[in-house]
Amino acid sequence: MADPFKLQHRKLEYKRLIPSFLLSHRTLLTVLWIVGFILIVVWQRTAVERLLIYRGMASPTRPIPKLRPLVFNLSDFGAVGDGVTINTKAFEKAISEIRKQGGGQLNVEPGHWLTAPFNLTSHMTLFLAENAVILGIDDESYWPLLPPLPSYGYGRERRGPRYGSLIHGQNLKDVVITGHNGTINGQGRSWWEKYRKKLLNHTRGPLLQLMWSRDIYISDVTFRDSPFWTLHPYDCQNVVIRNVTILAPLTEAPNTDGIDPDSCVDMVIEDSYISVGDDGVAIKSGWDQYGIAYSRPSSNITIRNLIVRSMISAGVSIGSEMSGGVSNIIVENLLIWNSKRGIRIKTSPGRGGHIRHVIYRNLTLQNVRVGIVIKTDYNEHPDEGYDPNALPVIEDISFTGIRGEGVRIPARIYGSAEIPVQNITFQDMSVGITYKKKRIFQCSFVQGRVIGKIFPAPCENLDWYDDGGKLIRQSTKKNTKDLDYDG
Repeated sequence: MADPFKLQHRKLEYKRLIPSFLLSHRTLLTVLWIVGFILIVVWQRTAVERLLIYRGMASPTRPIPKLRPLVFNLSDFGAVGDGVTINTKAFEKAISEIRKQGGGQLNVEPGHWLTAPFNLTSHMTLFLAENAVILGIDDESYWPLLPPLPSYGYGRERRGPRYGSLIHGQNLKDVVITGHNGTINGQGRSWWEKYRKKLLNHTRGPLLQLMWSRDIYISDVTFRDSPFWTLHPYDCQNVVIRNVTILAPLTEAPNTDGIDPDSCVDMVIEDSYISVGDDGVAIKSGWDQYGIAYSRPSSNITIRNLIVRSMISAGVSIGSEMSGGVSNIIVENLLIWNSKRGIRIKTSPGRGGHIRHVIYRNLTLQNVRVGIVIKTDYNEHPDEGYDPNALPVIEDISFTGIRGEGVRIPARIYGSAEIPVQNITFQDMSVGITYKKKRIFQCSFVQGRVIGKIFPAPCENLDWYDDGGKLIRQSTKKNTKDLDYDG
């Protein structure tokens, strides 16, 4: 039989071995909970790793679909995807073979494929596999020089020729650029730095530019860090851009617009995410006298289901280069967040042309400094040859279903005596504001109407009707340049 005295002595020795803070029930439970939590985290991590290994064994990289009868792989033409080897000749050989065969598909396999600019051909599909990256070489000496765009006169930034785009095409038909969300990376940082330091002698080139082409389909690809505008369809017809991601730094990446339809007809931009250093989407049609002479409008364009962020400019813009005219535009189901402006129309004397028949509906503005901007004094011109009496027309613009929070100025619409904004309509608008001054809905030289109640209260330049069409308040013209805020 055990000695009770010895048992009690052992218990005392055991207690001396245990730190006193563990003798508290609450502390003990806390320690046990922490140990249990760590064990669960470790188990989850190893379980996830095992699951990824299993998935990698069971489901390798998605196979590239065969979208055309004739299919080539870039590596078959000597390309090396190590991020160092320059693969321009491989791209050129592959596309030349597709041209000879009357069409085909070029697969860009996983890897980092460094290249100088190259040209596409008609009846071609460029397919970027999962984890495939096309890298634009960042030495401008590899980039060819092209004539200025005819509707811009001399180059958007510098006189004379301009740099071409990384991926280029002219007079093409039936071109598809798609993939398993592979990436086209322009490596634009060196371009941006040289531009800021004024070390470039020519206008920077876009990441992708297709000119005088039709039947274009672009989807399921990420475009990032363009030297200049990212996607620039120029004088194209029947273009669909769907389910793309476009990225550039929000600051210090000048003029990295996401998508710039320029003198384009019959176009859809949808289901995409854009976060860039300038306008998310900017509809254009030429610059001053050159755009007037070229006379190709942008029309029948639908922009829908986008998430956009732009800390420098606006989510969706029209202009400022719109001298060939812009009409029949629908912008709907748009979220613009943490941006400087939501929607902007910008023009000036000398532009000529028109902006008309534009419908905005179902827009959400989240933490946007100025929600809706119409600006008629954007005085940036290609040269001194423009006609200051070439005045643009802005008319038939409607805004329906506008929602927002954290918006400083919901609307700032400034026409002028020369360029009045005519027949503008607001309906079903409720925007939470952060600016406390009285004039938060700003108007000048504006004619139009409000239908039903909107918040905040509209400017007095607009007629106010109830939902049944009965006039509640006649407009009172208040045309002032006393601005509360620079939009």
